[in-house]
Amino acid sequence: MTTTTRDGRAGIDAALVRRLIAAQFPQWAELPVTPVEIDGWDNRTYRLGTELTVRLPTAAGYVPAVEKEHRWLPRLAPSLPVAVPEIVAQGEPGEGYPFPWSVRRWIEGETAARGRVGDLTRFAVAVAEFVLALRRCDATGGPLAGAHSFYRGAPPAHYDEETRRCLKELKGVVDTGRATAVWDAALAAEWRGEPVWFHGDIAPGNLLVSGGELTAVIDFGTSGVGDPACDLVIAWTTFGGASREAFRETFREAGGHDDGAWARARGWALWKALLVLSQSLDSGDEEQAADSRRVINEVLADHDRFAQRG
Repeated sequence: MTTTTRDGRAGIDAALVRRLIAAQFPQWAELPVTPVEIDGWDNRTYRLGTELTVRLPTAAGYVPAVEKEHRWLPRLAPSLPVAVPEIVAQGEPGEGYPFPWSVRRWIEGETAARGRVGDLTRFAVAVAEFVLALRRCDATGGPLAGAHSFYRGAPPAHYDEETRRCLKELKGVVDTGRATAVWDAALAAEWRGEPVWFHGDIAPGNLLVSGGELTAVIDFGTSGVGDPACDLVIAWTTFGGASREAFRETFREAGGHDDGAWARARGWALWKALLVLSQSLDSGDEEQAADSRRVINEVLADHDRFAQRG
């Protein structure tokens, strides 16, 4: 049996979710199933009653996250300063849907979009404290960075070919000379530390706020054990000025992240911004292109400042 969906991803819709629940978790079969207001791309999420959600991967590449989160989030949660998803049950393929899926507790809050965060500097400190707490969690036996984390936590060199292709495509659009220097510095700043936990996608869409304060971090699909530099990208995508400095200072005070980590983080930020800019120029998405340019300019200026300091 196949299903349709409002955006065509993986044949997922509310009717499929109802059938999966009825077949595998009949105790919840009478609960209403409704799409969430803001959904992601890697997974589709539905409310199940008022206290639960159902989360289904949209493609095979996102499937490893199901077991990873099911296994590791309960171990990480007690050591973290804000809420993370609580997995209630893990579903199996069925009803024409080919992947494992999960049932979770609903977490109250809104994504940390502009206008929802109270004091951005205080928020930056809270995010840094979360990253530091995650990094301190016991990494023994944790999933080493690789394909399951889309190579977050691994050396940024994995994306070298893609980055250089984007630099070639964007010649005349961005300052590719300075951007190349940023990328080369990221590749040269080899990480030699012990593997630690990283989230892999610390971004406003995965940070929940209530009353303007950070209350939860969601979507650990790209998490793993390795180099935590990828969790610093938010310094340029979301923070700036006083908030960026507060973010950095929180790590500095904790004795974490040397200049090499920040160089690799700038590389991660640059790679993604170049890729998104290239795609948005092709699609005509001017808003996304403008935001990518902003991130690139922030990264280039930050690299220049650190180079002058050195």
